[in-house]
Amino acid sequence: MGIIKMGKVAIAVTKLGQIVETGLEQKNLDTLDRRCVIVCQYRSCQANGSAEVLEAFQAAKVAGVEVTSSGCQGMCSSGPTVRIVPEETWYCRVQPSDVPVIVEEHLKGGQPVEAKLNPRIHLPYSF
Repeated sequence: MGIIKMGKVAIAVTKLGQIVETGLEQKNLDTLDRRCVIVCQYRSCQANGSAEVLEAFQAAKVAGVEVTSSGCQGMCSSGPTVRIVPEETWYCRVQPSDVPVIVEEHLKGGQPVEAKLNPRIHLPYSF
């Protein structure tokens, strides 16, 4: 992931050239190079329980993983949205009961939880 700085504002760009964050201040730039769980706290996600999802991830305390909240991530119809960077894994409709599974299988075990992957981003395919 690359970071383009413009004064106090920056844009984070993936290796494929996708803009993943805009308007970052300097204090937030360090978290982009480390593993981070980002839980949307915008209106529709909050209406579906994202505050409790954020609390569950914060309580899990996984070594080397930061947990933070965000504004809208653009997936309002499938919230609460959880994004894990730098690998850009997007989970949808995450509930507090899903957090232990995501922590054990993905954050500790390295395997994304297929059942919670956002199908608009992680397209299912078969041959």
